[in-house]
Amino acid sequence: MHKRCEWCNDDPLYMAYHDEDWGVPVHDEQKLFEMLILEGAQAGLSWLTILKKRENYRKAFANFDAATVARYSEDDLARLLTDPGIVRNRLKIESAVKNARGVLAIQEEFGSFDTFLWRYVDGIPQQNSWKSIAELPARTKTSDMMSKDLKRRGFNFVGPTICYALMQSVGMVNDHMIHCFRYEQVKQLV
Repeated sequence: MHKRCEWCNDDPLYMAYHDEDWGVPVHDEQKLFEMLILEGAQAGLSWLTILKKRENYRKAFANFDAATVARYSEDDLARLLTDPGIVRNRLKIESAVKNARGVLAIQEEFGSFDTFLWRYVDGIPQQNSWKSIAELPARTKTSDMMSKDLKRRGFNFVGPTICYALMQSVGMVNDHMIHCFRYEQVKQLV
């Protein structure tokens, strides 16, 4: 039996996310956009709630193709507001479309969303060494800077805590506890 981070409960979906996804460095544009939208959708909810809806989100948001989502119309928004497979919060749905447009602008300016995000850690995952979940920060100076930058560019649902959760999920930081079996594995994925 593997020892995992304390936040990971015994739900098979949650364990699979912890064991396979969380903290693994991501450089794929669609996956980065997906995690941005999902982290924003999670605000005020449990991550397990979002994980259970993840496949529905992929269907509802064109497999997180930012160019397609950026073109969503009022009719698309109305359709999404009736979709029980996602969080039916108007502000979160509208922010997904707005953020898709922001991602396209960033891609135009920086060449990729990946380049934009990873410059906050100089392209190298930050290796932390937390002994307990009590040490794990909810936000950092880096996530504060990212949040301000994204907000300045018109993004929504990108507060410092959401930005830090994004950084954790896409491997910009390795926040697995040092006793977790994934800590050393993820550390090697630089």
